[in-house]
Amino acid sequence: MMTGNPAIPLGVCARQLARNVCVFLGCAAILSSGCAVKRRPSIPWSTAILVRPASPPRTIEAANVSEDPVPDLRLGVPPFPLPLSSPKSPTRPHVAAPSAAAGGDSEKMDTPLIAPQLSPQESVAAQQQTNESLSIAERNLAAVRGKRLNTAQSDLLSKIQEFLKDAREAARTQDWSRARSLSKKAQLLSEELAGAN
Repeated sequence: MMTGNPAIPLGVCARQLARNVCVFLGCAAILSSGCAVKRRPSIPWSTAILVRPASPPRTIEAANVSEDPVPDLRLGVPPFPLPLSSPKSPTRPHVAAPSAAAGGDSEKMDTPLIAPQLSPQESVAAQQQTNESLSIAERNLAAVRGKRLNTAQSDLLSKIQEFLKDAREAARTQDWSRARSLSKKAQLLSEELAGAN
């Protein structure tokens, strides 16, 4: 009977030993180097700011080239085109002559007003339209008087009263174009106010 270790060929043993040594050295290298995340920097961060990078040496060719070459960026704006036709000059409005104040007080004079010149027929028509619009606006305001108004309606009422006052002032100075315009605005707003209630 045979007792003892079975015979292992010598070549197999040497190869196995070499493989075991390589595995051992590889594991030792990995363990000694540590994880990349846990590896400490070779320069501490507190002194990393103080380190200046080394610049490459300057050559004569580099000295001739400007440090910061800036391209020439000029904005080319085309000239504005000339107008095709000359603008028409506006017609000059008629300026009402200043009237002397009533009562002999010659020092106090009204300021001149600029009003468009209306023909006599146009003045009569504007006067009639002004009176119609004023009467319609007054009727609408009388219908609203005594009713409760919200804030928007109260504001509208004050605007209407301002238009009526200004229209009467324009009618007093014979500015029928302005009086007609203001009274028409008062009429339209009063109709809106009367329709809201």
